[in-house]
Order: sequence, then structure tokens, then C-alpha cells
Amino acid sequence: MERAAAERAARATTGTGTTGNKNMGNKTMGIGALARRTGTKVQTIRYYEEIGLMPRPERTAGGQRRYTKADLDRLAFIRHAREMGFSLEMIRELLALADEPARSCAAADAIARRHLEEVELKIRRLEALRRELERMIGECRGGRIAECRVIEVLADHGECLTRHHAEPEITVESREAGRGAAC
Repeated sequence: MERAAAERAARATTGTGTTGNKNMGNKTMGIGALARRTGTKVQTIRYYEEIGLMPRPERTAGGQRRYTKADLDRLAFIRHAREMGFSLEMIRELLALADEPARSCAAADAIARRHLEEVELKIRRLEALRRELERMIGECRGGRIAECRVIEVLADHGECLTRHHAEPEITVESREAGRGAAC
């Protein structure tokens, strides 16, 4: 318990984000209030605790979790990063960096650049998918299913003109390693 309290106190000084909420001072809140204030589901908060993105909170004598302003700020940081599409592993790295405010921001910049590359790759794949769908629909003559171009293309990947198919996870690392793609 002392270690968790020390970790929360250390995080409170890191500037890992602000929620725009009133200063809580030394007050604590339960998991329901934390969920409401951050727009995060209770189950998600528990999951973040399980995987170590959020510290295990102190508990009351009755076993209820109690969260501080530092916990609120940390969860707001995580939520915003998730909304921007950062993976949980990237968020873990960013939080570790945020816990060392004197460090150079080069590593955080590199994480953001890597994420941008992944987003750009996904956009290119979505654009290729759009073109393929437009072509497939445009070639359909509206006759019988036996001659339907949509059905033909969906039944045979060889009919595709672009590399557009979804992968389990598209990442810059998998692309660079030669894994990845397609039709």
C-alpha cells in the first residue's frame, strides 16, 4: 500500500495531463465517480489496473477503491491517448516517459511519429478499399445474382485490383518486417 501511495504521489508531480476539473486537493473518489468524471467504463478502469496502466488504488476498510486527483489525471491521459488511436503498449511507454519530466521528449515524439505512420498506412488501405468497392459496384449491371459483379468479386480475391484486405493488425513494424498485405 505504501508503494502504491508513493507511486501516485510521484505521478501527481509529473504533469501527465489535466482534466479541466476542479482541484480535488486531498479528497478521494470511488470508482463510479472516477468513471463518470472521465467517461470511462468501470470495467475498463479495472482492466487498466490489471494490466498496470493504472496503479492499484488504495482501499477503504470496506474494500472500496479510492482514487486521487493523480489517478484522475492519469486516466484522462489514457482515455485521450486511446481516443487518438494509440495502442495500449504505446500508452504504457508514454506514461513511463511522462513519469520522468526531465527527460528529452525525443522518445515521445518517436512514438507519436510511429503512430502517425500507422494511421497513414490504414488510411491508404481504406482508400484502396473504397476504390475497390466503387469499382465493384460500378461494374455491377443490376441483373441476376448469377451474373452479379459484386458476388463475383467477393467470391474470388483474384478479381481485386488493389491490396485492400484487412489484416489482424497493421503496424509499421509488421510492414517493415515484410508481413502484411494482401489480396
